[in-house]
Amino acid sequence: MLKIGLDAMGGDFAPEAAVKGAVMASAEIGADSKIVLFGDKERIEAILAGENCPADRFEIVPTTEVIEMGDHPAKAFQQKADSSISVGFAHLAKGAIQGFASAGSTGAMMVGSMQVIKPIDGIIRPTISSLVPTVAGRPALLLDVGLNVDCKPEVLNQYGLIGSIYAESVLGIPNPRVAILNIGEEETKGNAQSKAAHEMMKASGRFNFVGNVESSHIFSGKVADVIVCDGFTGNVILKMAEGLYRINNALGGNNNKFWEAMNYEHVGGTPVLGVGAPVIIGHGCSSPLAIRSMILSTEHTAKAGLTEKLRLAFND
Repeated sequence: MLKIGLDAMGGDFAPEAAVKGAVMASAEIGADSKIVLFGDKERIEAILAGENCPADRFEIVPTTEVIEMGDHPAKAFQQKADSSISVGFAHLAKGAIQGFASAGSTGAMMVGSMQVIKPIDGIIRPTISSLVPTVAGRPALLLDVGLNVDCKPEVLNQYGLIGSIYAESVLGIPNPRVAILNIGEEETKGNAQSKAAHEMMKASGRFNFVGNVESSHIFSGKVADVIVCDGFTGNVILKMAEGLYRINNALGGNNNKFWEAMNYEHVGGTPVLGVGAPVIIGHGCSSPLAIRSMILSTEHTAKAGLTEKLRLAFND
């Protein structure tokens, strides 16, 4: 039985949004999967009763504390040992669950990822990534989107391999095209960081490197399936796209598949790539629909065997 853990106390609207999202996801996950809810047992059961959903559809792990958004992530992770996030990571580390997702404190989720689950041997720095829609009809993967704002060329080169493995195993894209984000398509363009990374990625031979990609082609799908950049640049792009989506939505212009795919609720969360188990972080404002998407994404990532594929790739 594949068990997917959910922090039921994480998010601006928890536990209601988290539990309702779990109910939605429970109708869609595989017959060999089960959702494990970490949090206040009485509140969780009350919400399930209000949804006319039997509590035995889930496994509930009672916790008594919550890491709040304003808490210091590292201190709270240690001091609130019975928090839903801390207990969830303890279960993930010992293999009691095969994936863990939360819309709670991003900082605490990263502390758990780095200190409890730990990076895969050989990976210099794990990364967080985001799916972006393209007019070609299939998503592209952008990484990093905020974890490492400064990246050495060696790190960007590893992102190329990490992103390629994710795109192929999780997104189902055969021989995904990997490019580095730059200010021009020519090899001579860019700063010292991007030029050095380009040389390494071109010489790697471990993934389908197609060179530089300009930001005008991020959403076209014509050049690359995996777009590599440092976390500073990636975060700026991601937040710009989210802002454009909100503006376009307010103007009533989201009545097509491309703009609808920009809605974070259908993506659910951001995977932490390069650590020893599937971890997905959701938006703090996640709705039940976003929580449902986050759970299904965690299940899909776990079933794809991504962690083992990364471990093999970096330790062969």
